[in-house]
Amino acid sequence: MNALAANCMPIPSPEMMVRFEGSGPSYTSYPTTDRFVEAFTADQASQALAQRRHGAAALFLPLSLYVHIPFCESLCYYCACNKSITRQHERAEAYLRYLSREVDLHTAHLGLGQSVSQLHLGGGTPTFLSDDELRELMAMLRRSFAFSPSGEYSIEVDPRTVDAARLATLAELGFNRPSFGVQDFDAAVQKAVHRIQPFEQVRALIEAARLLGFKSINVDLMYGLPQQTPESFERTLAQVSQLRPDRIALYAYAHRPQRFKPQRRISVAELPTVEARLTMLSRSLSAFQAAGYVHVGMEHFALPDDALAIAKRQGRLYRSFQGYSTQPDSDLISLGVSAIGRVGATYSQNATTLDEYYDHLDQGRLPVVRGLALSRDDMVRRSVIMALMCQGHLEIESIELAHLIDFKTYFAAELTLLHDMQAQGLVEVTDTSLRITPTGGYFVRGVAMVFDRYLQADRTRARLSRII
Repeated sequence: MNALAANCMPIPSPEMMVRFEGSGPSYTSYPTTDRFVEAFTADQASQALAQRRHGAAALFLPLSLYVHIPFCESLCYYCACNKSITRQHERAEAYLRYLSREVDLHTAHLGLGQSVSQLHLGGGTPTFLSDDELRELMAMLRRSFAFSPSGEYSIEVDPRTVDAARLATLAELGFNRPSFGVQDFDAAVQKAVHRIQPFEQVRALIEAARLLGFKSINVDLMYGLPQQTPESFERTLAQVSQLRPDRIALYAYAHRPQRFKPQRRISVAELPTVEARLTMLSRSLSAFQAAGYVHVGMEHFALPDDALAIAKRQGRLYRSFQGYSTQPDSDLISLGVSAIGRVGATYSQNATTLDEYYDHLDQGRLPVVRGLALSRDDMVRRSVIMALMCQGHLEIESIELAHLIDFKTYFAAELTLLHDMQAQGLVEVTDTSLRITPTGGYFVRGVAMVFDRYLQADRTRARLSRII
């Protein structure tokens, strides 16, 4: 697909953006993480691991791995991630020891040598670790798991913490997809969010990454930050077009200072208006399409020859807690503080503080503090939501056969709720399928929310409380 073909994707009007693109879950899972309960224990997580070891999934579906590295040298004011701000690099040494214990606990249930086709190092700042510490971590993982030669192995990279030599180390260790956190190149915006990284620095790193043979280089951008204007962000978009990364993730900044303390350092008066945010989003979509990028889904864009865009065209796109992926929909083993995993029909989350995480492992237990065992209804709705999020359509018969339901009866209320979206040209509903239109693709989370039983129940309770 060329730039002209990409331009055939219609960009929604500002009025439609206002109406349909409100806040809502990103559906990296269903049910979403806010539905997890503390009644789900480490014992249940252990049982799920043991069941995988003796089930068909262990034979036919490789694992995905996620490792959370929580440390950062400096604080980015917009950040909503679980992190620990420190310049004491010796803290990483203790953390790696505990990660090793957690890996051992997993392999005690799973067995050694389970196949892995996807690894993601997130944070925090994974490149807070030294080269030797990264080597130690990868050796630890390779002793316990069998990494597929054709797998996707990604790492989040803070451009301020690496140079060409460090990128060479990452390539040597088997990483093949770096993701550079950029957010914005404007100097005033960078100062306002406490993250200074000039365009020239990022350009040099991306050029070095290409020379080292990295594929699917990703750049993260964010709109709605303090000091941003449509004009300043348009300059950033032009600079990103010069870099031409294989993938772009465009996130909307959500200002929630009550929940995320770092955001209290951001002045509300410096945030762009709703109208300015919508203009930034609209211009971003236009810029990406003009540069030939394909809208993969949600906030993700990719060049037509990138594996993610190819997977989208071929109907092989998957979604997990790390976002969209080309790898099979499989169990996710997540390691480290606050990490969230999925095994079988269960989700689990680790302790969110280092002290509690260490304490669980000192007691010889998985550091799981909450999670969820999915019900039959959860499984049905997860299938529907993931089909919509990843493929943009679903065949009604396939859902009926997989879950032994009558789709139109089971989802009668949901199909009624879709009438307005259908009238607006966002979805097409027939007797045999439900399809999201190209324009509707920008509002896919809104379509998915219709099938979220928990969310709809919350809205019903809210309406009743207002009536009462």
